Amino acid sequence: QVQLVESGGGLVQAGGSLRLSCAASGRTFSSYAMGWFRQAPGKEREFVAAISWSGGSTYYADSVKGRFTISRDNAKNTVYLQMNSLKPEDTAVYYCAASGVGVAGHFSYEYDYWGQGTQVTVSS
Repeated sequence: QVQLVESGGGLVQAGGSLRLSCAASGRTFSSYAMGWFRQAPGKEREFVAAISWSGGSTYYADSVKGRFTISRDNAKNTVYLQMNSLKPEDTAVYYCAASGVGVAGHFSYEYDYWGQGTQVTVSS
């Protein structure tokens, strides 16, 4: 069992930056692939980024590639999402998720554990 708690969301102007953190409980964090998803009002949850258990492989949605960076610190049981050059269309609730089978996938069904989410609002 893994419990995930996101933090770091907030209100930022377009062009600004935020860093989201996701703290995980449990001693097996390093065996999980991790992902970030987001859901804007009236829209389906969408993939943002994912990282392998070792941190050696990362994956991004085309919409955030070059602006967002996912990373992890297994010693701290934490995964991060650095978001730069934010746009109003990045406004959403951001969720981190853990994959029990260690697959850094792009689909929600590939993840077993989810955090409660943190709101990111980008003003124009």
